[in-house]
Amino acid sequence: MPPEPTPAPARRAVSPLDHRLEAVTGHDIDTLWAYRDRGILDEPHAHLVDQHRELAKTQTAVTFYLRLLNRLSSGEFDVDDALFTRIDRTVDQLEEASDARDAAARQVLAALEPIEAAAAASAPDAKQPSTDDQAALLAIAGGAKLYEHLLTGRMSVTAASGTRIPHAKLQRLEDACLVVRDTDHPVRAGQPVALTDAGRAALFAARRTPTTQAPKVPARPGTSPSTPAQRR
Repeated sequence: MPPEPTPAPARRAVSPLDHRLEAVTGHDIDTLWAYRDRGILDEPHAHLVDQHRELAKTQTAVTFYLRLLNRLSSGEFDVDDALFTRIDRTVDQLEEASDARDAAARQVLAALEPIEAAAAASAPDAKQPSTDDQAALLAIAGGAKLYEHLLTGRMSVTAASGTRIPHAKLQRLEDACLVVRDTDHPVRAGQPVALTDAGRAALFAARRTPTTQAPKVPARPGTSPSTPAQRR
C-alpha cells in the first residue's frame, strides 16, 4: 500500500467558531491573524486569536483523518488485514484529533465569551479616534521613533512605513494614553514610540465593521457546528 499522505498545513477560516469571532470583532479571520502578527490587538483579542490558531490546526487534523478514512473505505485498496489495520489506526487517530479539537474549542470559547459580553455591554456612542488619529496609530503599530532634528530642533515621529507624524499629534495621542515613548533613549538618537493597550483597543474598535448580531452562515466543508458536540 502507498504511504499515508502527510497532513496539509493548517488553513485559516476553517474552524467551527470562525463566524462568532468575525461577528464580535467585525473582521474576517485573515484580518484578525494579520492584526495579531502586527501587534495591533490588545491582550484579550491577541489571546483569542492565539487560541483560535490552535483550534484551526486541530480542525485541519480532523479533516485530514476524515478524508483518509473515506479514501481507505472507497474501494481503492484490497480488502485484507493490512487495510483493516490501517482503518483501525486511522479511527484511533481521528478520535484523538477530535478530542484535541474539542479541547481547543473550549479554550477559544473561554477567551471569546468575555469579549462577546463586553461587546454587548459597551456603549454604542463610545468615542473613537478620528480618521487621522487612526492612521497615526496604525503607522505607529508597525514601529515608530520620535526624532529631534539636529539643526532646527523640530521633533517629529517617523514610522517604519515611512509615514511622518507631527509632534503635536503625538502629544495628543500621549495625552489620551494611546501611545507611549521609551524615554530611556535620547530623542536625537530616536525614542521608540509604541501603542499602549488602550491604543490597541481603540484602534481595533475603530477599524471593526459594526455588527448587531452574529451572522447565520452555512458550515464550511470539514467543520462542525459552532458549539462542539460532546461524544459519549
